Amino acid sequence: MIALFVTRRFWNVDAVYSAEMQKKLAEELDFLAPVKSMDELDARKEELQKVDYIFSTWGMLPLTKEQITEYFPNLKSVFYAAGTVQYFARPFLELGISVHSAWRANGVPVAEVTVSQIILANKGFFRRRVRSRAEWTNHDPDYIYPGNYGTKIGLLGAGMIGSRVIELLRPYNFEVLVYDPFLSDERADTLGVTKASLEEIFETCHVISNHIANLPETRGIISRDLLSRMQENAVFINTGRAAQVDMEALIDEMKRHPNRLALLDVTDPEEPPREDSELYTTENIFLTPHIAGSTGYETHRMADFMYEEYRAVLAGEESRHRVTLAMLETMA
Repeated sequence: MIALFVTRRFWNVDAVYSAEMQKKLAEELDFLAPVKSMDELDARKEELQKVDYIFSTWGMLPLTKEQITEYFPNLKSVFYAAGTVQYFARPFLELGISVHSAWRANGVPVAEVTVSQIILANKGFFRRRVRSRAEWTNHDPDYIYPGNYGTKIGLLGAGMIGSRVIELLRPYNFEVLVYDPFLSDERADTLGVTKASLEEIFETCHVISNHIANLPETRGIISRDLLSRMQENAVFINTGRAAQVDMEALIDEMKRHPNRLALLDVTDPEEPPREDSELYTTENIFLTPHIAGSTGYETHRMADFMYEEYRAVLAGEESRHRVTLAMLETMA
């Protein structure tokens, strides 16, 4: 079987596929030199005709159906050791080529970071840094920082990451409200959560965390009106996608209500934001550089998932992380 790596950012291959994993793959497959740009396709057309499997990660080339048919006529599967496949998967799927994504693996650290932020936000961690003896107090008679017992948490989206967040929150005695148009009453009962509208969540929850799928119809869904409904000391967390948030409105609301807090790991329309963006200077916006997803050794989990997928495909077994066209309608 012939395989190759395809990515515009080849340094990610070495970061995601450990030396041990690359050796394991090379023992089972004949690898061609990697494809790092569209410019290589014509020059290597003859050898690319033989490729059975593509392995990739962040930086996958977004090929058209015509390009796939012309350059990879023998292709059977794409194994993507990273998260969202929205930007490249559809042409492959429409041609009957299976696409396998490590989005579940990449979602594990996102859920872990989200839960850690929820726990710390409820204790006031991001607001109570002590810089002098005079600031040394944990007195909180107005329950500005409600702690982690009986606190109301709002989750936007109950997909893979949202569901994992719910699972990790289970040991705590929280009241979890969820907005998700695709969440059935039966599944909500199984998860132990309460279905709620966006308005109810923004009006009643101390912490609100975004995990809505990144689709054209969800762009800007977290509007100025919703953000204005937040409780005076509420916290908004976004470790998901930023396009759903009216960023200008978020900045305005945070400036208008300094006791509120926004913990943002993603931004829109640019990432990183422009140098003059008020996301950097608004005191109650806590900005991190897209670190919630897989970093460090966590990236190896994604390659491990894709190796398991490859072995399942080779054996003709059902794979756990195969993406379908229907899934693209709701996936982040």
